[in-house]
Amino acid sequence: MEKEPGYKNLIVWKNTRTLRGLIYQMCKGFPQAEMRRSSQMRDSARSVKQNIQEGYVKSLPSYINHLNIAMGSLSELRGDIDDCLEDRLITKENFLSINELAGKTEYLLKRLIQSLIRKRDSR
Repeated sequence: MEKEPGYKNLIVWKNTRTLRGLIYQMCKGFPQAEMRRSSQMRDSARSVKQNIQEGYVKSLPSYINHLNIAMGSLSELRGDIDDCLEDRLITKENFLSINELAGKTEYLLKRLIQSLIRKRDSR
């Protein structure tokens, strides 16, 4: 039996997996006129998860770079979530639950980046 990749043990990666699923579900309820926004939100959510995953198997400097890209995608996604509430595409309750998870994920991602920078700089 093959061992699970280490990134799958990271809470931040698990959060992004959940967040991606929530975004995909949320976007299913959008009207046809919101197809572009829906596509961009799904892409951003996927990008956060995939950059954590891809960077994990690379060198430390490259990993940090991938995590910074993930942070940018998460920031873009959080802005889109705000817009969806403002444009009444989602309920306040839906917004609060998704925004809470996105906030926790951002915090963990920042901490992971800081930790890896300290590790890089101590070499």
